[in-house]
Amino acid sequence: MKAKMIRYELEKPLLIIKEKQGMLACAYINVETCNKTNEACAIVSGVSSYEDMMSAKIIAVSNKALNLGVNVGDTGMSAINRFK
Repeated sequence: MKAKMIRYELEKPLLIIKEKQGMLACAYINVETCNKTNEACAIVSGVSSYEDMMSAKIIAVSNKALNLGVNVGDTGMSAINRFK
């Protein structure tokens, strides 16, 4: 599966990169909601492009993402590789 990339223009863009097992998202997405819906998500902040997301450090992860080996402090690229 090729990653699905979502961009929604707001004051700062809402960005999501969705892979087969989870998503890398900007801080508009709430980890607690991901936990309630049993989604694997990793959150990065202060990004305005997909390239920024890949190099940014993860600031929050859902429980399912933790189970896939994604941790706070990892890079976005690392999370995407685990979500494939």
